[in-house]
Amino acid sequence: MTVTAPVVLVVDDEAKIRHLVRVYLEREGYVVVEAATAVRAMELVGTADLMILDLGLPDRPGEDVAREVRRDRDMPIIMLTAKAGEAQRIAGLRLGADDYVTKPFSPRELVARVAAVLRRSGTGADPAAAQQPVSFGAGVLRIDGERREVRVDDSVVVLTRTEFDLLTALAGRPGRVWSRPELVARVQGGGGEYGAEYDPADRTVDAHVKNLRRKLGDSPTVPRFVATVAGVGYKLVVDRDG
Repeated sequence: MTVTAPVVLVVDDEAKIRHLVRVYLEREGYVVVEAATAVRAMELVGTADLMILDLGLPDRPGEDVAREVRRDRDMPIIMLTAKAGEAQRIAGLRLGADDYVTKPFSPRELVARVAAVLRRSGTGADPAAAQQPVSFGAGVLRIDGERREVRVDDSVVVLTRTEFDLLTALAGRPGRVWSRPELVARVQGGGGEYGAEYDPADRTVDAHVKNLRRKLGDSPTVPRFVATVAGVGYKLVVDRDG
């Protein structure tokens, strides 16, 4: 069981399509991050459990993105395209796509396909399960996604929405180092305050982590929960119970 719901990266240069897919996926409990270009997709690919990939991107063919992703990871890919011919579908599947959806499409069907691909791949979790309380460090830290409540040593810690989303992103994969752009993408998908693009000079995420640590009773020099990885980002240093 994971703390965060499955994250779906929607890659399409049409804002209306990205918005439509986001609305339907979020209605079912998924976290959604968006990219309008191949370059942006590759920046965000590490944040996601599944990619919905349009093949007609403005900067690079979607097929190239699929090949690059497949070289490094097993993340499921659903190709989304106006190319409806059998030869195109077969070519997409041969590139490693787990499913192939042609435009125009039913958003409800696309959501069903996302759920089916995640089940088959074993990637991600049921969004409903992601809301169940999970504890870390022998019960020292407890996160309840449904109530959006955090407890440390059985005392409630009041967090802002952004602080809670940062913590649940880190807690989704304890020990995994999250870069600042990746954390921004997760908070953005969870309804946080960031825009679609990350400015490397912007240290806002560091300020939120500082506030989060203070509220958790944590220390950057002797981290109890959140550790800084110099030049990269942050990670959760306590293991999930059970």
